Amino acid sequence: MSGNVRPETMERITTKALADKFIEEQVAKVRAMVGDRKVLLALSGGVDSSVVAALLIKAIGKQLVCVHVNHGLMRKGESEQVIEVFKNRLDANLIYIDATDRFLDKLANVADPERKRKIIGGEFIEVFNEEAKKLDGISFLAQGTIYPDILESDGVKAHHNVGGLPEDMKLELVEPVKLLFKDEVRVVGSALGLPDEMVYRQPFPGPGLGVRCLGAITRDRLHALREADAILREEFDNAGLAGKVWQYFIAVPDVKSVGVKDCKRYEGWPAIIRAVNTTDAMSATIEEIPYSLLHKITDRITGEVDGINRVLYDLTPKPVGTIEWE
Repeated sequence: MSGNVRPETMERITTKALADKFIEEQVAKVRAMVGDRKVLLALSGGVDSSVVAALLIKAIGKQLVCVHVNHGLMRKGESEQVIEVFKNRLDANLIYIDATDRFLDKLANVADPERKRKIIGGEFIEVFNEEAKKLDGISFLAQGTIYPDILESDGVKAHHNVGGLPEDMKLELVEPVKLLFKDEVRVVGSALGLPDEMVYRQPFPGPGLGVRCLGAITRDRLHALREADAILREEFDNAGLAGKVWQYFIAVPDVKSVGVKDCKRYEGWPAIIRAVNTTDAMSATIEEIPYSLLHKITDRITGEVDGINRVLYDLTPKPVGTIEWE
């Protein structure tokens, strides 16, 4: 499995037995490649980096140094889950950095989506670089590159993987799942014992909630978005939709909405539900959510989340609308 071209003879990994065989092969290759040296990994908590982390922990243990940067744009409970799974359960060599204030200060008053993406991506590299420079004896950089990333390597996903590391580091890449498709990565993750909520985590953009808190990000609106999104995910789980809908989330625009609270008018924000199905993310259809569930979600969000006083449902397929709002 050398090079970046998936061999036509390579069997698709669809069962635990095939995943176990793949894991055994990769563990041997990583050990032969790395020897007694150290590997650095940016652990986002996403499916790909989490599976790579678990695989490398199995192969080289504490020789893997995981760095998790919380940019303040994670969904509710995600950084806590990374710490619980990797530090507490897998005893990983994990460095946790809470850079929330640093990111949100840089993003203050920035409304343009592309500028937001560049700031988030650039700042992530800066934070990661600063931590990397503090470490001695790092010879390799591990990345959660998967096969679609290679097929789409035109800059579209540039923010997903760490780039721009200092020239003097001269790190070799370790990319053990680079020839796998996303569904195969999930099978491998399950075989490695990662929890289902991590393995079957829905796709999440590199800039996180930064592209779902539309326009210039404010801390109060970001908090409302995070809480509303958590309610949506909880209700989808309870309704058995988590495994049936490819991606579902809340977006909160920088638009005021007039509502009523305690018999008085007040200004809040609308929360927009987006729920889509797709096979390749090039096109997407709208999931038809039962009205009873939409009513329940609406009641919970407007009743439990400060600042949200309307809930809208996005009925736009792709095309014409992209999956994300920004």
